Amino acid sequence: MTGKEELLRFPFVAQHPLRPPEEYALLRAERPVARVALANGHTVWLVTQHADVRRVLADPRFSREAITRPGAPRLLPVAAGSKSIFVMDPPEHTRLRKLVSRVFTTRQLENLRPRVAQLAEEMVGRMRDEGPGADLVAHLAQPLPITVICEMLGVPQEDHDLFRGWTDVMLSVSASSMDEVRDAAGKLRQYLNDLIEAKQKNPADDLLTVLVTARDEGDSLSTEELLAFGETMLMAGYHATTSEIAHGVLTLTEQPGAVGKLADDRAGLPAAVDELLRYSQAGGGVGPIRIALEDMEIGGVAIAAGDAVLPCINSANRDETVFTAADELDLGREVNPHLAFGHGIHHCLGAHLGRVELTVALDRMLELLGEFRVAVPQAELEWKANRAFTRPEILPLAW
Repeated sequence: MTGKEELLRFPFVAQHPLRPPEEYALLRAERPVARVALANGHTVWLVTQHADVRRVLADPRFSREAITRPGAPRLLPVAAGSKSIFVMDPPEHTRLRKLVSRVFTTRQLENLRPRVAQLAEEMVGRMRDEGPGADLVAHLAQPLPITVICEMLGVPQEDHDLFRGWTDVMLSVSASSMDEVRDAAGKLRQYLNDLIEAKQKNPADDLLTVLVTARDEGDSLSTEELLAFGETMLMAGYHATTSEIAHGVLTLTEQPGAVGKLADDRAGLPAAVDELLRYSQAGGGVGPIRIALEDMEIGGVAIAAGDAVLPCINSANRDETVFTAADELDLGREVNPHLAFGHGIHHCLGAHLGRVELTVALDRMLELLGEFRVAVPQAELEWKANRAFTRPEILPLAW
């Protein structure tokens, strides 16, 4: 990577699914703002240092909405759709976030903790009953977040698998054809549309009803905005959390003594969860492309108006200038300004819920299983490529 004009291909290929690609460290040191080519032929500026990534995430001159325009570079088909809070700019984003944030306060999300704990207790209990070799993905990592999100939205239990199937297709990077993605998206949207109509006619005690009836000085959410928000919740709340649970367990089990340390001191779980989030490579750096709205400079590199910029959160979270021993897992890390949930106006609304689910899942595993470990050599785990959030297909545990 000595030539400044050398165009690297992104996403990079990591040597190990729990480790960042080697290119991140090289780019942070030599070319912290580098031009890279995506598989679809688009080129973007890849930003890899923590300070620069924070700036891109917070600077309003980098637009998310612009990636929904025809021909704009994007990594996931789900990025298209200007009514999603995920790809809105102010003032539309400000208005929508104000309306939905009332149901995502720390207090409201803390109220969910007992239900999350109950679900996790039941799911881990069934793992324990099945005995060593039970699959973490099927028993806990998949069903816990999808059940929590569906219950929040008021989706009946018998329909949870439908939601899981549709979002699995929609968040495949290239494994599914565009026709399959469009078909799944259409079915999900129609289901949510029918559900919204049902909540309008018969309000219930769930998040979707609160959003349907949300009002602020006469303002309200349109059906299109409700649909897009429901889709975004399912994507972020299910897939990301499923992968983070799997990555967290794998990371803990490969560190000698880590599981035992947490089992002896479960009060240390909150700090450990934040460190697992910092350390994780589950997201792969895929997704949050921005478009520069004017000429500017990042890290000494000129960015032209219209250029696409990709802030690489997974690289920023390993920045040696910010995190002491950045490539080491430190479960007691006291200063941890990781960017796993983003930064700025698009900081994840469900960040606290994600922390609750990860903490509760690990707590119940430690309580009911004790010192768990992976039941097969990690090299034998099957990782499906082309997922926005990576994880093994099956993760058998022993204890």
